[in-house]
Parts: sequence; C-alpha cells; structure tokens
Amino acid sequence: MTNGTNPPHPNRRTAAPQWADRLLTWCCAPHLLEDVQGDLHEVFQKRLTQVGPAKARREFVVAVLYHLTPFFVRRKKTVLRPGQYPSPSSLNPDMLRNYITIALRTLAHNKAYSVINIVGLSIGLAAAMLIILYTKDEVSYDRFHANVPRLYRITSRELSSAGKVENRQGNTGLLQGPKFAASVPEIQSFVRYKEDRHDMKLGTDIVSQTVFVADTSFFSVFTFPLLSGNPRTALQQPHSVVISEEMAMKQFGTIDALGKTISFKLAFGNGEAFEPYTVMGVAQQTPLNSSIRFDVLMPMVVTAQEMTNPENWFNIFENTFVLLTPGANLQAVEAKMNQIYRADAASAIKMMAEKFSFKSKVEYALQPFTAMHLSQDLRADNGLVGGSNPLFSYILTGIALFILLIACINFVNLTVARSLKRAKEIGVRKVVGSGQLQLTVQFLGESFLLCFGAFVLALVLVQLVLPTFNLLANKSLALAYLFDARLVLGYVALFLLTGLLAGFYPALVLSRYNPVQTLYNRVSLSGKNYLQQSLVVVQFALASFLVIATLTIYSQFNYLTTKNLGYDDKDVVSIEKSGLTRREAKLLRDELLKNPNIVGVAPKNGGQWGTVAKVNGGTEINFTYETIDPTYLPLLKIPVRQGRNFSPDFPADSTQSVLVNERFVKQAGWKNPIGQPVDFWYNKGEKYTVVGVVKDHHFNGLSQEIGPQLFTTKPGNQYGKAFIKIRPNTASASLQHIERTFKRLFPINPYAFSFVDEDNLKRYEAEAKWKQIMLFGAILTIFISCIGLFGLATLSAERRTKEIGIRKVLGASVTSIIQLLSSDFLKLVVLSFVVAFPAAWYAMRQWLQNYPYRIDISVWTFVIAALLALLIAFATVSFQSIRTALTNPIRSLRSE
Repeated sequence: MTNGTNPPHPNRRTAAPQWADRLLTWCCAPHLLEDVQGDLHEVFQKRLTQVGPAKARREFVVAVLYHLTPFFVRRKKTVLRPGQYPSPSSLNPDMLRNYITIALRTLAHNKAYSVINIVGLSIGLAAAMLIILYTKDEVSYDRFHANVPRLYRITSRELSSAGKVENRQGNTGLLQGPKFAASVPEIQSFVRYKEDRHDMKLGTDIVSQTVFVADTSFFSVFTFPLLSGNPRTALQQPHSVVISEEMAMKQFGTIDALGKTISFKLAFGNGEAFEPYTVMGVAQQTPLNSSIRFDVLMPMVVTAQEMTNPENWFNIFENTFVLLTPGANLQAVEAKMNQIYRADAASAIKMMAEKFSFKSKVEYALQPFTAMHLSQDLRADNGLVGGSNPLFSYILTGIALFILLIACINFVNLTVARSLKRAKEIGVRKVVGSGQLQLTVQFLGESFLLCFGAFVLALVLVQLVLPTFNLLANKSLALAYLFDARLVLGYVALFLLTGLLAGFYPALVLSRYNPVQTLYNRVSLSGKNYLQQSLVVVQFALASFLVIATLTIYSQFNYLTTKNLGYDDKDVVSIEKSGLTRREAKLLRDELLKNPNIVGVAPKNGGQWGTVAKVNGGTEINFTYETIDPTYLPLLKIPVRQGRNFSPDFPADSTQSVLVNERFVKQAGWKNPIGQPVDFWYNKGEKYTVVGVVKDHHFNGLSQEIGPQLFTTKPGNQYGKAFIKIRPNTASASLQHIERTFKRLFPINPYAFSFVDEDNLKRYEAEAKWKQIMLFGAILTIFISCIGLFGLATLSAERRTKEIGIRKVLGASVTSIIQLLSSDFLKLVVLSFVVAFPAAWYAMRQWLQNYPYRIDISVWTFVIAALLALLIAFATVSFQSIRTALTNPIRSLRSE
C-alpha cells in the first residue's frame, strides 16, 4: 500500500494518470481515500507487467470512475471537528429517499397486504374522525356569544330537612330576574326567555307557530346579529316581533321585511281575532350549535299579560339568564340571591307550607351558560333546544376506539407475520452497518407512509358517510370543520398516534433480527407467539362485544315497539284544537260520525298535567290527570276494573266524580277504592269521589314507569285535542273527511293530524338511532377483524407451503389440510368469547337498568353471537385454507 500520495516514477508512461488520481482524491470520502487509493496503485503496478502501460493506465481510469459511487463519494461537511466525518444517518436525505423507495416497492409488491392494512386503518381512522367531529360540535355549543364567560342561568334546588337534594329546576318565573338584578350589583343585566305556541297567518293558511318571548335586553346580552333593525329597540313595543331570515323568506319571499306585519292569534288572547305584529328586526339564522334558536321572537310583555299572578316566587315556567360584571365572584352572587329570596319570599314560603305542606328549602344557584347542553340534572328545556346526553359521546367514542384498535391490531399482526419475507433485507442492512435505531426508523417510516394513505382514504370515506351519520346523530356536521385549528391539531395527533401505535412494535421486532440467521433463512416465528395470538383474541373479543350489544339493543327496541301498552292505538287519528269547548266537541263528533268510516270520536285535554292530591286525611299523591269524556275509555279499549265509567246518566260525574288507575289505588293504600274521597290541593278543599278504577296502561310509553293517573270530566277544564277511531284500510278517505270537517267548523284554527301509534313509536327514536349505530359498528369491527384474519391465514399458509406439500404427498386429505390451517385461528376466536361474554353481559345489564320495562338478557343472544363470529371466521380462514389445500404438492415442494 501507499501513503495516499502519488509515488515517484522515472517514466510518465509507467505512472498512473495524475488527473485520475487527483479526481479520486477530490471526490472520495477522506476516511476511505487512503485504502482505496493504495489498493488502486497496487493493482496498477501489477497490471503494468502483465498487460503493459497503456492498458494498465486505462484500467486505472475505469477503476477510479467505478469508485465514484454514493458509498465512496464524500458528503458535505457541516460544523465538524477536525478529522471528523459524518457517518450515514437515518435522517440523511439519501437514506430517507431509499427508505421511501423500498417502502413503495414493498407495498406495490404485496398488494393484498397493502389493501388489507390501508382499508382497515382507513375505516378505523374514518370512525375516529367522525367522532372527533361529533365531540367538537358537542363541546362547542353556545360558545359563539361574546359574553359567554359571564353568562349564567338561574337555577334552583329543593332541599329536605336533612339537607338532601330532592329536586333541581332550571326554570324560574317572571319575578326572579328583576328582583335579583335590582339588589345584586354584580348582575349587569338579565334576560327572561320562554316558549309559547300561537296561531299565525302564513299567506292564506293558518299554522300553529312556535313563538319565543324575551326581554328587551336579549340582543345586548346574547350575540345574535340582526340583518336589519335596531337590536336595542327591536323588542320594546308590545306588538313588535323579530323574525329570522328563514321566516322572512317564508312569509314575504324576501329578507327585506322590516316594517311589515304578521298576524297572530295568541293562545291566551281575547276571542278569535288575529292581531298584527310589526317586524322590527330580521335576525341572521341562529347557529345549529346554539341552545337558543328562534324563528319568531316577541317581547316579554306578551307573557306578562298571560300571567294572573306574576309576582309569585313559586310560579316557574321560563328560563332566566344573567350577565355578571367582569371579575364577579360566583359564590358571593349566589349567596346574595338566596338572602334576597329568603327576605322577600317569607310570606310565600309560609303560605306554601300551610296550604300545600311544602316544607322543602329552596336555594338558588347559577349554572354556566355553556354547561346547559350536556347537563343531565338541569336539562336545556322550556324553549332551549339541543340538550344532549354525554353518555352518547362516550358510547360513540368507545365504538370508534374499538374499530381503530382492531385496525391497528391488524397492522401489527400482518406486519410481524410478513416479516419473514423481509428477513434477508434486514440481514443485509445489518451486515453493511445499519443499527437497530436505523431499522426502527425505517419501519416506523413505512408505518407512517401506509397510515398517510389510509388517512387520505379516511377523509374520502368521512365525506361519503357524513350525511348518513348526520341523520343518525341528529347533527348537521360538515368537513368544513376541518379548517378549525383545534380540529386540525386533533387529526394530526390522531395520525401520529395511529402511526406509532400500529408501527412501533413491528419496527422493534424486525430491527432485532440476528443478521446471520436472516441470511441463512434461520429466522422463524415458530413457538407460542403469545402476543400475536393475544391480539387476535382482543380483536374478536371487541367484535363479539359489539355483536352482543347490537343484538341486545335490537331485542329491547323490539320489546318497546311491540309490547301491548294496555290500550288500542291502532287506526286512531289525533287532531289538536286549543280551547275546544264541550259544545264544539259535540258538534265535531256529530259531523265526523256522519261518515261511516269514522268509528268514534273522543275529546281530551291537550296534554298531561301533573298535580298533587290528598287522600286518607293527609297522604299526598303526585299524579297525572286528564280531562276526558265518557267515550274516551271505550274508544281506546281501556277496561274499567272496578266501579263504572263516566256516564251521562250520572249528572254529578262532571262535578264530583273521578276515575283513578290501579297504581293510584296501590299508592293510596285503598282496599276498597270506590267511594273514596280525593282532595285536589288547588281546588281549596273541594273533594271528589272515586267512582271507578281503570286498568293500568302505559300512557307515557314504556320508557317511564306507570304512575298514578286520574280522570275527570270537570266542565271548567277545556279540551285540547280529539282522538278519532277510523275503520281499518280507510286512512286516505277518512283523513280527507276529517280535514274538510275541521276546516269547515274551525276556519281560523290550524289543522294538523297524526296517528297515535306513530306518535308512540316516536318516543323511541333515540333507541332506533342507537340500534343503527351499533349495527354499523358491529359490522365494521367484524369486517376489519375478518380481513385481518384473512391476511394472517394467507401468510400462515405461505409459511407452511413445504409442510402442506409433504403432508399431501404422504396422503393427507383436503379436509385434514383445511382443519390444520383453520383450527388454530378458530381456537383463538372461541377464546375471545371468554373475554367478551362477561364484559358484554355486565355492560348490557347496566344499560337495561335505564328502562323500567325491559327484556331479560337471553342466553340465545350469546349463542347467536358466538355462532355468527365462528361462522364468519371459519368462512374467512377456510377460503384461503381450501385454496392452499388444493394446490399441487409438486409446486409447493418446488417453490421451496
């Protein structure tokens, strides 16, 4: 060897070309130059004697050019110490380029593996993205108001003498807002807000319109921009109204509605006359993530006219919001509010205790405005919309995590199982100097590359399924939310977490292979391989859990919608007419019964009213009462168990008699209920007599337990609707007759109808939606688990190609080969039941506790789930097993 410089030669013809030597010195890496240059000069001297100077010089030039490859070429020095030279790094651009090239070639060469992983991960990511969208919308409710940090709702709670909370109320009356604002300096402003329903003229039609009433401070406290009108004065006049842009388009065909009039007939107004209300403002359409949404807004003076005793602390029917001053102490404000209440309401408290035995202590508190949407004990009601149960978010998040976890398990299992095919690549890389860190970075990079492809596909899937998801979740979500900075960060975090979760363990396993064993094909995954088996068990445990949950929800939903409610709701039409008098009800019945398709007509009050009565000389019973007429019970086929029904033959029925249900009798403790007195607290001691006991029926559906119920025919109580029984299969003709008759008799009242059985089914809309969501979740988890199982079965068959060939040569049948390849996987599926069944039984048992009337979890639910999982798993594995078992053994042995 030489010392790296050109040795002296007496003859230029016998010396190596100097230009080539200089080129090598300039291009070659310093830490390699001495060895390379010395070896080239040594070979050159030998070739001089063998082939002569000319050819030796040409060969030297070719050898120099050959060494100008990336391995030998010097790399750019940065800030280095003298004599230091950078070694190849995983983050070197050349290395990164090489990693990406290898990854793309690997994915292209193994298309089935790539498709399984990308599809599985994309479904998991899409599910997670949808839940992130849902959760983001849930937590964003009411946060668009400029004053939201200082906005609160006045609430109250009733405490027993022992200090236990007996009841919570989110509603107040007309009194609390003005009283507290006048005496508590930290209350900057207040707004009372409630919902009413009034008749409105819409073109030539009359419709029943939901109307909201609020104080004049509404637009200064809340952020609802007006497209036209002055927000400070829009609600000052008694006959003013603010409408949404959608209502403006509906009424006038344009949003330029300022100064125009809309005719309303108030439910508590005088007579049947419509009164004009002037449009003083047109509001921008309220956001969907708002608890306050209105199309028609009237001044609070409208409600004040309705109340006979507005100065009553215990007359609660609306929401009251307060805007606190900056820096106000919440606890101090609440203390002042309660002090004012105790001082001002002393006489009212005494009256409630003496007359109604109301001895609970009332305390007022403030609820943050943004907490209403997800609150369970203080729900958003009485004009507020969008109240939600946080349990829904938890369930959806759990389903999404299940799906994503199963997809990641697929990735881990398939990557580790496929690693034998890349053993030589890993061995070569280790031999030429790659360390464990470099290999880990390489395979993690491949994981992120594959995850990126799945992420892009997931965005497409989200866009495709978003309309269906919106219907199920009762939302109006859009991918436009992606431009939200927090949401983008959430998706980036999801991408990184998925890439790490799916790629870390395979990268760690692959990077630890022994290079000598890999080059001699001595690497195998034989042995117990507990991790891979455990992951398969977890996959099918999660899938089986969701299948059992889905079957249970389906069974409960079927029970709720098919169980006999204790009355006949088939072919019964319900129509509403506020303030329906006895005379009007009789006229309506007589006219409707002129059509032979009408079987019967039974008027009743418009809703269910709750009140309190005293029995047995002092026992109080909270019950629901309804005003009916004698035809109501026979029309719905509700039997009278004891005594009799109301009858015109007993004139005293309308003023002195009541019917009660069996639950009322049980709670009152009566052994002989007929003739028992009932004292309504609001009738100043007037007593009514029980003349009949009605069989218990589910008047509130199966979601609520049957409670005490009382029926009266008291003339002072007006009807609000009528039930009309029609003959089967005559719906179209009967509805036409009903509509014509109603509009002829009540031309200025809005007409609307519904079928009672359909109204009952609407009670279970939430269960119907969750039934669909759970079904989709179960299908997705089973699908992802099966494609992962298919991939594992394929790789297992490939690894055992030689074994299967030898078995077939020795006489093994196709059936035995299928059994050999399938049994291991089916054992894992069976093992997953041990994990899934107890967890599913406990979770579903807890869920069913929410229903007073529920199914018992049947053993057949678990049997069906087990058979379904086994059948699908067997079909998945056997497809590949049959294909492998039918392969010619000569080809199998030749491939080895």
